[in-house]
Amino acid sequence: MANDIVILADGPLVTSEELDQALGWSLEPQGLCRDDSCVIVPDRSALERDGKIDVTVVAALLDRPTVVDADSGVTAVGVPRSARRRALHDLVAPDFVLPDLDGTPHALSDHRSKKRLLVAFSSW
Repeated sequence: MANDIVILADGPLVTSEELDQALGWSLEPQGLCRDDSCVIVPDRSALERDGKIDVTVVAALLDRPTVVDADSGVTAVGVPRSARRRALHDLVAPDFVLPDLDGTPHALSDHRSKKRLLVAFSSW
């Protein structure tokens, strides 16, 4: 859970229970805590809005990137910097599934030990 990408469908403001469920961290008097680890929260008022917790501020404290699509209300929280750095260093791509032009899904793991060229493009 700690190194997973998290998608929140109801925007960046969550309850403490939703924060714990989504990211595995809880807001305690001593800071953001998970198991025996705590991260100091220098300005708790910047973290709380309208009785809820702002995930974008939490993510910044945890060194995780975020993106918010205000129109759709979706917030995505990326993996921590340490995990991204490790992935770049190890040169191991995570497994993923994408459809080809005919809609047939293909997983990267289906092509292990084979050379493949992945071309990504967008029509926007």
